[in-house]
Amino acid sequence: MNKWAWMSLGTVIVNVLLFFMFRGPNVDLPLVVAVESSLSIIGLVCAVLSKKIIAGTAGFVLNGGVLIVMGFLLLAMGISEP
Repeated sequence: MNKWAWMSLGTVIVNVLLFFMFRGPNVDLPLVVAVESSLSIIGLVCAVLSKKIIAGTAGFVLNGGVLIVMGFLLLAMGISEP
């Protein structure tokens, strides 16, 4: 694996750690969604740049999954607003 693949998988690990660190009723949720979405997009770009089949696919799928979860979280925030 090259440095791009490691960076892609590293962004997944950072996203998961941030997701579990910033929880609770007093969290600034739009900021968390923005930070994790941008990290996920950076991870997707790194996965494409890695040009390795296994590592690139794993990074692309995992970062895409994080991006989908953040999209659902953003959708849930919009539904819950009065």
